[in-house]
Amino acid sequence: MSDLYVAAGGGGDPLGTLIAARTLAPSADPPVIATYAWERAEVSLLTEPLGERHFTGLSQGAHGAPAFTPDTRPRPPAGSTLPALARDLPARLLLLDPADGLAPLARRIGAAAAAAGGHVRIVDIGGDILTHGDEPGLCSPFGDALTLAACHLSGVPTTVHVAGPGLDGEIDEHTLLGRLRGHGHHDPSPAAVSAAARALAWHPSEASALWAAAVLGARGTARAVHHTAVLGEASPRLYRMPLEDAVGHNRVARALIGERPATLQEAADLSHRLTGIPGLAPERTLTPRQDPPAAPAPLPDREVALKTLRAAAPGADHVTLRYVARTLGLAWTDIPALRDVLGSRTPLLRLS
Repeated sequence: MSDLYVAAGGGGDPLGTLIAARTLAPSADPPVIATYAWERAEVSLLTEPLGERHFTGLSQGAHGAPAFTPDTRPRPPAGSTLPALARDLPARLLLLDPADGLAPLARRIGAAAAAAGGHVRIVDIGGDILTHGDEPGLCSPFGDALTLAACHLSGVPTTVHVAGPGLDGEIDEHTLLGRLRGHGHHDPSPAAVSAAARALAWHPSEASALWAAAVLGARGTARAVHHTAVLGEASPRLYRMPLEDAVGHNRVARALIGERPATLQEAADLSHRLTGIPGLAPERTLTPRQDPPAAPAPLPDREVALKTLRAAAPGADHVTLRYVARTLGLAWTDIPALRDVLGSRTPLLRLS
């Protein structure tokens, strides 16, 4: 038996959540990680979190929620990296489907937590789970707030963990460290990162890649697709706080708990009303979909690629591989080939 880990925002958060799990319980069995199938615009044509109806081949196990396997497939036009993550992460990945609203989501988390061991550990990479709703860089508050509210309503003892404060570019590090003051932190080891190495080699996640790189010792400025992060002393840390302290910061979570909207759309509308940010389509607004080229694009020469990247990101010490692919006019699925061309074996590409 072990804790249930919840990747707060979906997308690439399961990678960082595995690193957190290996930090908190390095010798435990493979962790159980529940996650939304909420994908970035490059991966899926659908803006909403994907549910059971969007997949074939989900496994129905003992945790009260369907699980991904390497044979799971999304139904077009949906797309998802989660089947490949089920292949490459030493963890059991459960699908959190919020389609029926907040109360059923809370019940599903409660059932999965009971099967796993009775305690929930929410993991958020970057720290926007502690949003007040009015930060200038905020772009995706809804998923994290929904997670907080559902865990609160589940009644299961829950701890919130914030990894790499500020690395997602939504709330600055200084502000987050103020909100985390008085709460302890863990210092992950490179061994924890190694558990996610196979997935980090191809996944377009930026926040998890930035955190992993910081744990491995990367410092300086790092350019991502729509923000620049500074990797410093606090970047590798994994902070912890009680659920109610996190809810106390998150205005949207408190409103969801108070109003208990009956549908996902009503919950998203509530978040939109409080923050001005559309709850079900935040990243598409920031980062338009990048369709694969009609014909395979040639991979650039290493020196030409580095020259192009240094010109595009002047002064940056590192760039994410998602940024590399976009800058060179390639798709995120070209990341493994780009790593080979550039000779990169770390979560970020070093430019200086």
